[in-house]
Amino acid sequence: MSLPLEGLSAIVTGAGRGLGRAEALELARLGASVVVNDFGQPGRDGSGDASATPAESVAEEIRAAGGRAVAHQGDVADFDQARALVELAVAQFGKLDILVNNAGILRDRMVFSMSEEEWDTVVRVHLKGHFNTTHFASVHWRARSKEAGGPVYGRIVNTSSEAYLAGSAGQPNYAAAKGGIVGLTTSTALALAKYGVTANAICPRARTRMTEDVFAGYQEPSAPDQTDPLSPEHVAPLVGYLASPAAARANGQLLVVHGGMVAVMERPKVAAKFDTAKDVFSYEELDEALGGFFAGRPEGETFGAGEVLGLKKG
Repeated sequence: MSLPLEGLSAIVTGAGRGLGRAEALELARLGASVVVNDFGQPGRDGSGDASATPAESVAEEIRAAGGRAVAHQGDVADFDQARALVELAVAQFGKLDILVNNAGILRDRMVFSMSEEEWDTVVRVHLKGHFNTTHFASVHWRARSKEAGGPVYGRIVNTSSEAYLAGSAGQPNYAAAKGGIVGLTTSTALALAKYGVTANAICPRARTRMTEDVFAGYQEPSAPDQTDPLSPEHVAPLVGYLASPAAARANGQLLVVHGGMVAVMERPKVAAKFDTAKDVFSYEELDEALGGFFAGRPEGETFGAGEVLGLKKG
Protein backbone atom coordinates (compact mmCIF):
# COMPACT_ATOMS: atom_id res chain seq x y z
CA MET A 1 0.00 0.00 0.00
CA SER A 2 1.50 3.31 -1.06
CA LEU A 3 1.84 6.26 1.27
CA PRO A 4 -0.34 9.38 0.66
CA LEU A 5 2.63 11.59 -0.30
CA GLU A 6 4.80 8.97 -1.98
CA GLY A 7 6.56 10.40 -5.03
CA LEU A 8 5.95 13.99 -3.94
CA SER A 9 8.50 16.55 -2.78
CA ALA A 10 8.03 19.24 -0.18
CA ILE A 11 9.60 22.34 1.31
CA VAL A 12 9.00 23.19 4.97
CA THR A 13 10.35 26.55 6.12
CA GLY A 14 11.42 27.18 9.70
CA ALA A 15 11.68 23.41 10.08
CA GLY A 16 14.75 23.18 12.28
CA ARG A 17 12.73 23.12 15.48
CA GLY A 18 9.25 23.12 16.96
CA LEU A 19 6.25 23.19 14.69
CA GLY A 20 8.19 23.17 11.42
CA ARG A 21 10.23 20.18 12.53
CA ALA A 22 7.07 18.23 13.42
CA GLU A 23 5.57 19.13 10.04
CA ALA A 24 8.67 18.07 8.12
CA LEU A 25 8.80 14.73 9.96
CA GLU A 26 5.10 14.13 9.29
CA LEU A 27 5.41 14.85 5.57
CA ALA A 28 8.37 12.48 5.41
CA ARG A 29 6.43 9.82 7.35
CA LEU A 30 3.67 10.11 4.75
CA GLY A 31 6.20 9.49 1.98
CA ALA A 32 7.33 12.94 0.81
CA SER A 33 10.91 13.92 0.09
CA VAL A 34 11.60 17.04 2.13
CA VAL A 35 13.73 20.16 1.90
CA VAL A 36 14.18 21.21 5.52
CA ASN A 37 14.68 24.97 5.64
CA ASP A 38 15.78 26.88 8.71
CA PHE A 39 17.83 30.05 9.07
CA GLY A 40 20.06 28.37 11.65
CA GLN A 41 23.68 28.68 12.62
CA PRO A 42 26.12 25.82 13.32
CA GLY A 43 26.07 24.54 16.87
CA ARG A 44 22.52 25.74 17.61
CA ASP A 45 20.74 22.41 17.31
CA GLY A 46 21.55 21.31 20.85
CA SER A 47 23.39 18.19 19.70
CA GLY A 48 26.83 19.41 20.71
CA ASP A 49 28.03 19.10 17.13
CA ALA A 50 29.67 22.42 16.32
CA SER A 51 29.15 21.89 12.58
CA ALA A 52 25.48 20.93 12.79
CA THR A 53 22.59 23.25 12.05
CA PRO A 54 18.98 22.66 13.12
CA ALA A 55 17.96 22.08 9.49
CA GLU A 56 20.72 19.52 8.94
CA SER A 57 19.80 17.70 12.14
CA VAL A 58 16.15 17.34 11.09
CA ALA A 59 17.15 16.25 7.58
CA GLU A 60 19.42 13.60 9.09
CA GLU A 61 16.57 12.47 11.36
CA ILE A 62 14.39 11.94 8.27
CA ARG A 63 17.14 10.08 6.41
CA ALA A 64 17.83 7.88 9.43
CA ALA A 65 14.17 6.83 9.37
CA GLY A 66 14.50 5.81 5.72
CA GLY A 67 13.23 9.01 4.11
CA ARG A 68 14.76 11.48 1.69
CA ALA A 69 15.70 14.94 2.91
CA VAL A 70 18.13 17.78 2.32
CA ALA A 71 18.81 20.86 4.44
CA HIS A 72 18.70 24.51 3.41
CA GLN A 73 19.98 27.26 5.71
CA GLY A 74 18.68 30.29 3.79
CA ASP A 75 16.56 33.23 4.91
CA VAL A 76 13.14 32.95 3.22
CA ALA A 77 12.57 36.68 3.69
CA ASP A 78 15.43 37.27 1.25
CA PHE A 79 14.07 37.11 -2.31
CA ASP A 80 17.14 35.48 -3.85
CA GLN A 81 17.53 32.95 -1.04
CA ALA A 82 13.88 31.98 -1.40
CA ARG A 83 14.52 31.44 -5.10
CA ALA A 84 17.49 29.22 -4.25
CA LEU A 85 15.31 27.21 -1.85
CA VAL A 86 12.77 26.35 -4.54
CA GLU A 87 15.56 25.65 -7.03
CA LEU A 88 17.17 23.27 -4.52
CA ALA A 89 13.95 21.27 -4.21
CA VAL A 90 13.65 20.97 -7.99
CA ALA A 91 17.33 20.08 -8.40
CA GLN A 92 17.26 17.44 -5.66
CA PHE A 93 13.88 15.84 -6.32
CA GLY A 94 13.03 16.78 -9.90
CA LYS A 95 10.06 18.98 -9.01
CA LEU A 96 8.29 20.71 -6.16
CA ASP A 97 4.82 19.57 -5.10
CA ILE A 98 4.26 20.92 -1.59
CA LEU A 99 5.19 24.19 0.09
CA VAL A 100 4.66 24.60 3.84
CA ASN A 101 5.40 28.14 5.00
CA ASN A 102 6.09 28.09 8.72
CA ALA A 103 9.15 30.30 9.35
CA GLY A 104 8.56 33.19 11.73
CA ILE A 105 9.75 35.23 14.68
CA LEU A 106 8.21 37.27 17.49
CA ARG A 107 8.98 40.80 18.63
CA ASP A 108 6.07 41.39 21.01
CA ARG A 109 5.28 44.88 22.25
CA MET A 110 2.29 47.19 22.58
CA VAL A 111 1.70 49.40 19.56
CA PHE A 112 2.67 52.55 21.45
CA SER A 113 5.98 50.99 22.49
CA MET A 114 6.91 49.20 19.29
CA SER A 115 9.92 50.33 17.31
CA GLU A 116 10.10 50.56 13.55
CA GLU A 117 12.66 47.75 13.53
CA GLU A 118 10.38 45.47 15.58
CA TRP A 119 7.54 46.10 13.13
CA ASP A 120 9.61 45.69 9.98
CA THR A 121 11.42 42.55 11.13
CA VAL A 122 8.28 40.59 11.96
CA VAL A 123 6.40 41.65 8.82
CA ARG A 124 9.48 40.86 6.73
CA VAL A 125 9.98 37.33 8.02
CA HIS A 126 6.32 36.28 8.18
CA LEU A 127 4.57 38.08 5.35
CA LYS A 128 7.38 38.71 2.90
CA GLY A 129 8.81 35.27 3.64
CA HIS A 130 5.47 33.68 2.73
CA PHE A 131 5.26 35.74 -0.45
CA ASN A 132 8.82 34.99 -1.58
CA THR A 133 8.53 31.21 -1.45
CA THR A 134 4.97 31.29 -2.83
CA HIS A 135 6.12 33.42 -5.75
CA PHE A 136 8.89 31.07 -6.85
CA ALA A 137 6.80 27.95 -6.23
CA SER A 138 3.96 29.41 -8.30
CA VAL A 139 6.36 30.22 -11.16
CA HIS A 140 7.48 26.59 -11.07
CA TRP A 141 3.92 25.20 -11.10
CA ARG A 142 2.71 27.58 -13.81
CA ALA A 143 5.60 26.61 -16.08
CA ARG A 144 4.99 22.90 -15.46
CA SER A 145 1.28 23.32 -16.16
CA LYS A 146 1.95 25.08 -19.45
CA GLU A 147 4.39 22.35 -20.45
CA ALA A 148 1.92 19.62 -19.48
CA GLY A 149 -1.00 21.36 -21.13
CA GLY A 150 -3.14 21.07 -18.02
CA PRO A 151 -3.20 21.11 -14.21
CA VAL A 152 -0.29 19.77 -12.17
CA TYR A 153 -0.03 18.86 -8.49
CA GLY A 154 0.62 21.67 -6.05
CA ARG A 155 -0.16 22.29 -2.40
CA ILE A 156 0.55 25.37 -0.27
CA VAL A 157 -0.01 25.36 3.48
CA ASN A 158 0.53 28.77 5.06
CA THR A 159 0.73 29.62 8.75
CA SER A 160 -1.52 32.32 10.14
CA SER A 161 -2.46 32.73 13.80
CA GLU A 162 -5.27 33.21 16.29
CA ALA A 163 -3.55 36.52 16.99
CA TYR A 164 -5.06 37.69 13.71
CA LEU A 165 -8.48 36.13 14.31
CA ALA A 166 -8.98 37.32 17.86
CA GLY A 167 -6.69 40.33 17.97
CA SER A 168 -3.67 40.35 20.24
CA ALA A 169 -3.03 43.61 22.07
CA GLY A 170 0.66 42.98 22.56
CA GLN A 171 1.35 41.71 19.04
CA PRO A 172 0.33 44.36 16.48
CA ASN A 173 3.16 43.43 14.13
CA TYR A 174 2.52 39.69 14.39
CA ALA A 175 -1.27 40.00 14.11
CA ALA A 176 -0.95 42.26 11.07
CA ALA A 177 1.50 39.93 9.34
CA LYS A 178 -0.68 36.90 10.06
CA GLY A 179 -3.74 38.71 8.72
CA GLY A 180 -1.78 39.56 5.60
CA ILE A 181 -0.93 35.89 5.18
CA VAL A 182 -4.64 35.03 5.08
CA GLY A 183 -5.12 37.61 2.33
CA LEU A 184 -2.14 36.20 0.46
CA THR A 185 -3.56 32.70 0.84
CA THR A 186 -7.03 33.44 -0.52
CA SER A 187 -5.57 35.46 -3.41
CA THR A 188 -3.13 32.67 -4.24
CA ALA A 189 -5.88 30.05 -4.05
CA LEU A 190 -7.87 31.86 -6.72
CA ALA A 191 -4.85 32.61 -8.91
CA LEU A 192 -3.40 29.10 -8.96
CA ALA A 193 -6.52 26.92 -8.96
CA LYS A 194 -6.48 26.54 -12.75
CA TYR A 195 -2.96 25.13 -12.54
CA GLY A 196 -4.03 22.41 -10.08
CA VAL A 197 -2.62 24.15 -7.00
CA THR A 198 -4.45 24.67 -3.71
CA ALA A 199 -3.53 27.14 -0.97
CA ASN A 200 -4.82 26.97 2.59
CA ALA A 201 -3.82 28.54 5.90
CA ILE A 202 -3.77 27.17 9.41
CA CYS A 203 -3.86 28.90 12.77
CA PRO A 204 -1.91 26.53 15.01
CA ARG A 205 -1.58 26.76 18.77
CA ALA A 206 1.64 25.04 19.77
CA ARG A 207 4.22 25.23 22.52
CA THR A 208 7.54 25.91 20.79
CA ARG A 209 10.69 27.86 21.48
CA MET A 210 9.15 30.89 19.75
CA THR A 211 5.92 30.78 21.77
CA GLU A 212 7.22 29.63 25.16
CA ASP A 213 6.53 33.06 26.70
CA VAL A 214 3.11 33.34 25.02
CA PHE A 215 1.94 30.01 26.48
CA ALA A 216 3.82 30.22 29.76
CA GLY A 217 0.52 30.21 31.66
CA TYR A 218 -0.80 27.06 29.99
CA GLN A 219 -0.32 24.02 32.19
CA GLU A 220 1.51 21.04 30.76
CA PRO A 221 0.03 17.55 31.33
CA SER A 222 0.98 15.95 34.65
CA ALA A 223 0.58 12.33 33.56
CA PRO A 224 3.55 10.92 31.61
CA ASP A 225 1.29 9.19 29.07
CA GLN A 226 -0.64 12.37 28.22
CA THR A 227 0.21 14.42 25.13
CA ASP A 228 0.61 18.12 25.77
CA PRO A 229 -2.48 19.84 24.24
CA LEU A 230 -0.04 22.42 22.89
CA SER A 231 2.31 19.87 21.34
CA PRO A 232 3.16 20.38 17.64
CA GLU A 233 2.11 16.74 17.24
CA HIS A 234 -1.50 17.95 17.18
CA VAL A 235 -0.81 20.27 14.24
CA ALA A 236 1.44 18.25 11.94
CA PRO A 237 -1.22 15.70 10.83
CA LEU A 238 -3.45 18.49 9.48
CA VAL A 239 -0.54 19.84 7.45
CA GLY A 240 0.05 16.35 6.09
CA TYR A 241 -3.60 16.04 5.14
CA LEU A 242 -3.78 19.46 3.43
CA ALA A 243 -0.65 18.52 1.47
CA SER A 244 -2.22 15.29 0.23
CA PRO A 245 -4.33 14.41 -2.82
CA ALA A 246 -7.26 13.79 -0.48
CA ALA A 247 -7.50 17.53 0.25
CA ALA A 248 -8.05 18.58 -3.38
CA ARG A 249 -11.41 20.17 -2.51
CA ALA A 250 -9.97 22.31 0.28
CA ASN A 251 -8.79 25.58 -1.22
CA GLY A 252 -8.60 29.11 0.16
CA GLN A 253 -9.58 27.89 3.63
CA LEU A 254 -8.54 28.94 7.13
CA LEU A 255 -8.40 26.28 9.84
CA VAL A 256 -7.64 26.50 13.56
CA VAL A 257 -5.83 23.48 15.00
CA HIS A 258 -4.56 22.46 18.43
CA GLY A 259 -5.09 19.91 21.20
CA GLY A 260 -6.87 17.24 19.15
CA MET A 261 -9.23 19.73 17.49
CA VAL A 262 -9.60 21.22 14.01
CA ALA A 263 -12.04 24.05 13.30
CA VAL A 264 -12.84 25.39 9.83
CA MET A 265 -13.39 29.13 10.06
CA GLU A 266 -16.34 30.79 8.38
CA ARG A 267 -15.68 33.61 5.95
CA PRO A 268 -16.73 37.15 7.04
CA LYS A 269 -20.40 37.96 6.68
CA VAL A 270 -22.20 41.29 6.33
CA ALA A 271 -23.62 42.23 9.73
CA ALA A 272 -25.65 45.22 8.55
CA LYS A 273 -26.16 47.39 5.46
CA PHE A 274 -27.39 50.96 5.27
CA ASP A 275 -28.45 52.99 2.22
CA THR A 276 -28.60 56.74 2.02
CA ALA A 277 -31.99 58.29 1.36
CA LYS A 278 -30.26 60.76 -0.97
CA ASP A 279 -27.35 60.52 -3.38
CA VAL A 280 -24.61 60.86 -0.76
CA PHE A 281 -24.58 60.15 2.98
CA SER A 282 -24.52 63.14 5.28
CA TYR A 283 -22.85 63.16 8.66
CA GLU A 284 -26.23 63.35 10.37
CA GLU A 285 -27.63 60.43 8.39
CA LEU A 286 -24.62 58.28 9.19
CA ASP A 287 -24.82 59.23 12.85
CA GLU A 288 -28.42 58.11 12.97
CA ALA A 289 -27.82 54.84 11.10
CA LEU A 290 -24.45 53.73 12.41
CA GLY A 291 -24.83 55.34 15.82
CA GLY A 292 -27.97 53.36 16.47
CA PHE A 293 -26.41 50.16 15.17
CA PHE A 294 -23.29 50.36 17.33
CA ALA A 295 -25.27 51.44 20.37
CA GLY A 296 -27.00 48.08 20.23
CA ARG A 297 -23.78 46.08 19.96
CA PRO A 298 -21.98 44.64 23.00
CA GLU A 299 -19.43 47.05 24.43
CA GLY A 300 -15.89 46.14 23.48
CA GLU A 301 -16.93 43.94 20.55
CA THR A 302 -14.69 44.30 17.51
CA PHE A 303 -14.21 42.54 14.17
CA GLY A 304 -11.84 40.25 16.07
CA ALA A 305 -13.29 36.85 16.96
CA GLY A 306 -12.17 36.44 20.55
CA GLU A 307 -14.35 33.37 20.99
CA VAL A 308 -11.95 31.37 18.86
CA LEU A 309 -9.56 31.36 21.82
CA GLY A 310 -12.06 29.24 23.73
CA LEU A 311 -12.16 26.44 21.19
CA LYS A 312 -11.12 23.06 22.54
CA LYS A 313 -11.66 19.36 21.96
CA GLY A 314 -14.96 18.00 23.16
